[in-house]
Amino acid sequence: MHLVMDASGRITHPGPTLVKMRPGQELKGKQFLDLFEVKRPHAILSMRDFRGIAPQKLHLKLRDAPHTALKGIMVQAGGDTDQIIVNLRFGISIVDGVRDFALTNADFAATDLAIEMLYLVEAKTAAMEASYRLNTRLQGAKIAAEEQAYTDTLTGLKNRRALNTVLNRLIEARSSFAVMHIDLDYLKTVNDTLGHAAGDHVLQTVARIMVDETRAQDLVARVGGDEFTVVLPDVRSEDILRRVGKRIIERLEEPMPYQGSDCRISASIGTVWIQSGDTPTLEDLLSDADVALYASKNAGRATQTLYTPELRDAANAVVPPGKDADRSA
Repeated sequence: MHLVMDASGRITHPGPTLVKMRPGQELKGKQFLDLFEVKRPHAILSMRDFRGIAPQKLHLKLRDAPHTALKGIMVQAGGDTDQIIVNLRFGISIVDGVRDFALTNADFAATDLAIEMLYLVEAKTAAMEASYRLNTRLQGAKIAAEEQAYTDTLTGLKNRRALNTVLNRLIEARSSFAVMHIDLDYLKTVNDTLGHAAGDHVLQTVARIMVDETRAQDLVARVGGDEFTVVLPDVRSEDILRRVGKRIIERLEEPMPYQGSDCRISASIGTVWIQSGDTPTLEDLLSDADVALYASKNAGRATQTLYTPELRDAANAVVPPGKDADRSA
């Protein structure tokens, strides 16, 4: 990238790369200082300011947009001629120059260090893109692994780990929320008579029903073989809880067809309603839900019980029936 000019600063020969950088302009015959602003040496306003044509290092800027910064060396041509040669380069602005003027390696001399710099920039860009793709895959794998760690593989619901995380967050926020602990009745009978594949089908159907009967912001989790928990944030009344529990129980009592047979189960629910400002421990909260659940079991199953402190007094007075016995009934 170069140009040749006479002692008055009139360009007599613009190099092809410079011509490409100023398409549509007639550079031959144009004054050097009309094309470039000299940043260094300072105070260059005319060719006389160069004080002779000893080799000089120049810092330049194109006067017309884009105002690309350039570096150059100005030298006197050999022989008796008064011609001056200015060899130009982009320096650290080479990436901007290549982009702004659509230059390629063909626009630079083979010995120009710009070629090496372009290769280095290209290599760096390729390395950064590869690193970005790798980081994206790793991030995706991390998210997938975390999601899997919080998901029950059979039903696609959240698991106990996810449940505990959500409950701890709600407790710390002193929010109003409710917890429904749901235990399926007669699932063992389905497994014994129709096989475990039928039992898995029932569990998957139960998961879909619970999701259908709750809101998008509610959490439905499978926390055991036949145990589920529903967390309902921002509950306004017991009536809402009773209606949700009633819908779930009624839906789960409907026959679930499987390979020509009907699977029949029911559900018992124990519900705890936490008021805004309450600060129960996670252990006490889940224990209260269990107490209410066993009250539903003792009441004949297929019912919902809301926790009260009196239920715990009754539970302490009577040893609750074993869950295995319940499920085999």
